[in-house]
Amino acid sequence: MTGTMSAMVLSAPHARLVLQERSAPSPGAGELRLKVEACGVCRTDLHVVDGELTQLKLSIIPGHEIVGRVDAIGAGVTGVLLGQRVGVPWLGHTCGHCPYCMSARENLCDDPLFTGYTRDGGYATHAVADASYCFPLPESGDPAKLAPLLCAGLIGWRTLKMAGPAETIGIYGFGAAAHIIAQVAIARGRRVHAFVRPGDRAAADFALSLGAASAQDSDARAPEPLDAALIFAPVGALVPRALAATKKGGAVVCGGIHMSDIPSFPYALLWEERRLLSVANLTREDAREFLALAPTLPLKMHVTRYPLAQANEALADLREGRLQGVAVLIP
Repeated sequence: MTGTMSAMVLSAPHARLVLQERSAPSPGAGELRLKVEACGVCRTDLHVVDGELTQLKLSIIPGHEIVGRVDAIGAGVTGVLLGQRVGVPWLGHTCGHCPYCMSARENLCDDPLFTGYTRDGGYATHAVADASYCFPLPESGDPAKLAPLLCAGLIGWRTLKMAGPAETIGIYGFGAAAHIIAQVAIARGRRVHAFVRPGDRAAADFALSLGAASAQDSDARAPEPLDAALIFAPVGALVPRALAATKKGGAVVCGGIHMSDIPSFPYALLWEERRLLSVANLTREDAREFLALAPTLPLKMHVTRYPLAQANEALADLREGRLQGVAVLIP
């Protein structure tokens, strides 16, 4: 279990990631070591790098959409084979005994670890992960197209579930999560309206190409009343806009981990039993559900590949809105 690895490391908020050579870690009890095949670049990584999430461990290896092959197995781990392909998501460990863990709400655990934030992640050639939070993935297929399922897909899935039985759905912010969950919703017979950054015609055309019924600027009026709105853009001003577009009894679900302040709005926008909800992390049950569902759907995964050493460029392209779909690092 010895050897070296390459990793892109964040030494301080707002700093550029630096490529380092390190000793490859050995898995502890209950852990697996993976040889990373691909790691998605998520907007949450931007929040980590840009200092908007403040509990990070330094120096940290970011990245939490990890696809890899098991190359070392820690003590006590059963049911996993060397060489097996698995995926690692954002929620990387929970305590198992707090009130939330004991009531099937482990996504709200009081003492969690998060991949690429409070434990090292996948912007590297190797990564160690809690075996209980590694999920089997198809042995064949492009790992770059599997990586986005581990966060963009999972968070999108939980967000869609929290919206309830909505038939007409507005999606605000058409990035990685939106481009996956829009396809899931459409495949299940829902009608999707996309709301994009004002003036971003490329994003609007992208949404239409994936089957959206309409695509318009996020400050435009919805083409019809919505049963639910899913907000993936980290823009608090979208909350009252989405509430105004949502029918009585509908839900507005905020799918991001970070958002700018929500401006004040009249109570009338919330009245009539509209619900305003947030999504926090995921549960292993979410992962099992979605990773079983995804292969049965005609999902088109739009990825842009970057070498590991170009992680800073991938983050910059995401930050500046130059991507359609998902950026993925290939070690």
